[in-house]
Order: sequence, then structure tokens, then C-alpha cells
Amino acid sequence: MPGSRLSAPQALLFDVQGTATDFFSTVTGTARRVAGAKNPAVDWPEFVNAWRAAYFRETSRERRATDAWISVDSIYRSTLDELITARNLELDENERREVNASWKLLTPWPDVVPGLRRLRRDHVLATLSNADVDAVVSITRHGDLPWHAVFTAEMAGVFKPDPVIYHLAARYLGLPPSEIMMVASHKYDIRAAARLGFRTAFISRPDEFGDPALADAEFSDEFDINARDFQDLADQLGC
Repeated sequence: MPGSRLSAPQALLFDVQGTATDFFSTVTGTARRVAGAKNPAVDWPEFVNAWRAAYFRETSRERRATDAWISVDSIYRSTLDELITARNLELDENERREVNASWKLLTPWPDVVPGLRRLRRDHVLATLSNADVDAVVSITRHGDLPWHAVFTAEMAGVFKPDPVIYHLAARYLGLPPSEIMMVASHKYDIRAAARLGFRTAFISRPDEFGDPALADAEFSDEFDINARDFQDLADQLGC
């Protein structure tokens, strides 16, 4: 649904891993380069998707307010070790570190930087990611992503879709949820934001997991905007 300048939100919050960046190609490429020679029979695309699923499993666990914070970096590393052991793969400590570090060097989708440059003319742009602060800073620097601010789950001590993280972003931006649009390729994320009064933009990323059959990329009327990419989002917001 096209937006207009009069109804456009003041700020846009962006998911990073998957929505703004192509984690699948980045991590698969690194794993294959670092460990492929030692492990020639591995289906690296399948491995990376299994790794991502393990990450979601861990970040989706129920947490109590008294629980110590667990960094996403440590979650990726522990689940990497788990997969390597379960599949009897050969990766030494340095190789494991390098593969794990690829999550901090994700490549943006081709539409992202030009789309963000258009969007920032009229909107405050910020991340709202489950990745650690240092990871989002690294990804931002690596991809030259023109955000105005970085917000992550680490700042709130909870993972999306916990309401606390969305409220934290709104508080730091000094805006009511109705003036903020959550932008993501993951429907659970923007549905959680919508329940709190945020506006929503769904970005279709059919290649997020390499195989379009694995992604939920279908548009839905429940969202304020459905866009093919960040350039399409900018078009619909009149930027």
C-alpha cells in the first residue's frame, strides 16, 4: 500500500540479519572458503541454514528478568561447535573463529545502501536487531550503511519479539510507536511491533535462505506496506 508524505512515519527501524544483509551468501561463502578443503562432502548451504535455525532456537528460549545476558556471538559460537561435533567435521580453533566472525561482516543486499540514502532524507533511520551492538556496528561499517542510530537486543536484555526491545527504541527516539515504522523481512518481528502500535513494512527477501522455497516472502494485507526491497520502500514512502 503506497504511503504519502503526510502520513509517513518520522522514523524507520530496520532488522539487520536477513532484511538489510544477505547472511546466507556471506556465511556460506566464508564457511566454504575456510573449511571446504578439509570437509569436501559438506553441503554448506544446508549447514548455514541449520546453524541459523539453531540460533533462532536459542534466542527463542524463554528468559527471566534475572537471567544473565547471553551474547549472540556466543550463541553462534556454541551452536557452531554443536553442529561441527554432531556432523564430525574438521575445523580447528582459528577456523571456527573465522567462520563465526562472518556474522559480523554480512554483506548488504544490493538495494539497501541506495534505498537507505533515499529514505534518510525524510526519516530517522535506526537498526533494531537481535545481533550484538558490536556486530551491528561492524556490519554497518563493513557495508557503509547510513543509519542515524543503532539499537539492538543487547541494550534491552531481551530478544525480539519481546515488547521491551521495541519500547526501548521508541523511548530513545523520543517518538510514540505510531510515528515509527518497523521494517523487516520476518513477519513475526513486524507482527510483534504492530501489536504495540508501530507501523509496519514487510520486505520480501525470497533468497534469504538461498532457496526461495524456504522463505516466507508473500505479501500480506495485514502490513501497512509490502515492498520488494528498500528502493521499493522508498518509492512507496515518497522519498
